Amino acid sequence: MVFAAPNQALARAEEVLGSDPSPLHASVAHQVIGIWQRDWGDMRIALDHLRRARDLAARSESADREADVLAALGVALVHAGRTRQGLAALERGVEVSSGHTRARVLFRRAYASWVLGHHRAALDDVRRAVPVLRQADDVIWTARALTLRATVHLALGAVERADADFTAAEALWDTTGQEHDKADAVESRGLAAYRSGDIPAALRLLDEAQERYAKLGTPTFMLTVRRCEVLMAAGLAPEALAEADAAVRMLDGIGGQSTLKAELLLAAARGARLAGDAHTAIARADMAVRLFAGQRRTWWETHARLVLIEARVAAGRGSGRLVADAAAVADRLASFGAPAAPEASLLAGRIALGLGWREDAQRHLEVAARSRHSGPPLARMTGWAARALWARAVGSDRGVLEACRRGLDVLDDHRTTLGASELRARATAQGAELAGLAARASLTSGGPRRLLVWSERWRATVLSAPPTRPPADPELLGELTAFREIAARAEAARMEGRPIPTLEREQRRLEREIRSRTLRIRGDAPGDGYRFDPARLLERLGDDVRLVELAVLDGRVQVLLCGQGRVRRFEGGLLADAEREAEHVQAGLRRLAHPGAEARLSVVEAAGRRLEELLLGPAAAHLGSGPVVVVPPGRLHRVPWALLPSLRERVFSVSPSSSSWLRALDTVPPPDGGQVLVRGPGLATGGAEVPELAGRNGSATVLEYDEARASRVLAELDGAALAHIAAHGTFRADSPLFSSLRMADGPLIVHDFERLDRSPYRIILSCCDTARFASVGADELLGLVTALLPLGTAGVVACSAPVNDEAVVPLMLALHKGLSTGLSMAQALRDARAALPGDSVHQATGWAFSAFGAA
Repeated sequence: MVFAAPNQALARAEEVLGSDPSPLHASVAHQVIGIWQRDWGDMRIALDHLRRARDLAARSESADREADVLAALGVALVHAGRTRQGLAALERGVEVSSGHTRARVLFRRAYASWVLGHHRAALDDVRRAVPVLRQADDVIWTARALTLRATVHLALGAVERADADFTAAEALWDTTGQEHDKADAVESRGLAAYRSGDIPAALRLLDEAQERYAKLGTPTFMLTVRRCEVLMAAGLAPEALAEADAAVRMLDGIGGQSTLKAELLLAAARGARLAGDAHTAIARADMAVRLFAGQRRTWWETHARLVLIEARVAAGRGSGRLVADAAAVADRLASFGAPAAPEASLLAGRIALGLGWREDAQRHLEVAARSRHSGPPLARMTGWAARALWARAVGSDRGVLEACRRGLDVLDDHRTTLGASELRARATAQGAELAGLAARASLTSGGPRRLLVWSERWRATVLSAPPTRPPADPELLGELTAFREIAARAEAARMEGRPIPTLEREQRRLEREIRSRTLRIRGDAPGDGYRFDPARLLERLGDDVRLVELAVLDGRVQVLLCGQGRVRRFEGGLLADAEREAEHVQAGLRRLAHPGAEARLSVVEAAGRRLEELLLGPAAAHLGSGPVVVVPPGRLHRVPWALLPSLRERVFSVSPSSSSWLRALDTVPPPDGGQVLVRGPGLATGGAEVPELAGRNGSATVLEYDEARASRVLAELDGAALAHIAAHGTFRADSPLFSSLRMADGPLIVHDFERLDRSPYRIILSCCDTARFASVGADELLGLVTALLPLGTAGVVACSAPVNDEAVVPLMLALHKGLSTGLSMAQALRDARAALPGDSVHQATGWAFSAFGAA
């Protein structure tokens, strides 16, 4: 009963002990309490009850009873870090038992071996147990044994065998009422999906297991370990670190399993390393190594040592000793049959290359490269990275480019399985090294045109296709509606100065639910085979238009100027300097949004000149007199490009990639799309441009006051030719897909826009911060504008800084006037800026807006 309804079993056991039971019955009751405390409570209490159960079993003169308790006690001792005592208890249990009971004890010993990382021993015991359990028609224990065998297969990389055992176990579980065991089976299925590379399925199954455990009221520390693995594979390392650290604190608070604490520390170390926090990774990994060593868990200790070495290298501590350490770890992992072995060989080769030890590097990289043809996507990418590194070491640019191409193709295939734009964007981080290697090789061997091709190969790839639309999920729709209502109530309470902790907690809960649901969506479209063609780009640019793509190599901006049938390269400044200057400009624009800051105007203009030197360098003198398209890297998304002197009076637009600009250029306006004007609440001017624009265009659909509700706004936006939204915008750096526009009934978030069949062909967002993005992955952007571009929007006008609401009105009216005469959005925005008054407030407002796309 303890794995069917754990809390009820605990209560029943306590009742039995209060009724003067026989030694046999008391032994069972103490064992149940011990198991409950072992798995979900305090290990000291667990060991006390299990020892009492053992002593009572001896008094009951039942060998089977004594063997069963010894098995449970042995597992508890292993979990407490007392490995030698635990294995001795399990061995004694095997000796005193026979038949059916002995098979159950063998299962427990197999489980302990799995915890310790002794996978071959675990397989031997569980293979001996399964036939006996089946012959006894013991459905529950047979299902447990099959689930364990599948989990061991996964640890050894045998995914197909694991899947067969999971399927057989699942069929058996369906015939029982073992709810906790069933939840554990679902959790194990999630692990299998992760091992096979299916991240959305893994997240869905782990979420389902979490819901099942929650109904039973039991903690889920092992689930946290597995969930952290999946989060890291999905590019969500900071979240994995936070979850693992929180679980460690909770486990310490209840005096829980030492073995689980070590595994959680290892998960935290991996999360910290992937999140770029090398020092935290070193601290967590070192603690994990010590715990695993004390627990005699060599398999786990070796994995923790791999993370410790990786973190030390990331902290700049490369040395000959680390080469030897990484090589030893690689050998040990290979002897275990662990899938992480190629990663360790790659690490040893990478360190050796850095030290100039070519023979050692070649040996280790050749071993790592063997994984490139089989296994899950990340293992194959490890193999191709090893090939690329050695090709670079021997001076073969052709070899580097071929290995990088093959590795990135693997990652492309992996990303098509991800339906959520956030996961697709973050997954690109796993290809950043390959993209960088290819860019350097292309610069030395192929010149500017090849560098452009590789810059495009790994730039804004998430925009190459729309995210998979969420299914018509009533629960998701209900959560979006509830989120909007709670957020609106919280905002109203803030404005009234009332405390709102309950509302904020509920809003955060709903955000987690919505995000969790969208991350589970599986990609439903294979890659379209699109490959960027620089000749086609140059043909579409013609002789008048220039496209400036900014690539970054080794921290320096490389300016690729495209036009007049050729690609030229110029060198700009350091990316870090440009980022700092952009932040200073943003601060200046914020000041200029308020009257009385006129003295800051010259300071901001001077910063614009410095930005131009850093970002365009000598290329600024070769832009010609026609329109310009700027393609910046993700980390420069906050630059107000209109402030650069060479662009200030020019028609220009911004695009996340050259490929994205070409797609926007080819996008056809909807034949019967209308114009939609939306006015949200709370604007200082009341959205004053909307009534005047409505007066100019009597056929436009106008949504204001109570009519500007999210569902109605979305319905009208779908397939519109032109949409203008005057509403307060909020950018969420912590969760960019919850960036929002405030409607009458609450926020309209990016997740809402992703449900559109086709977003408006042109859209104007006349509010603050709508052109702000989060830079994630290799070179990806998440935000409102980037959500619209893959969904059918060819042109956006949006703002990258806080602006003065009153100064926005004349800018918007002039912008629409230009659009009504047939101008593009970039042309109309240039003319609108020129028509503004010359004071600092209006000038800063014009600079803050940019045109995106090609419409």
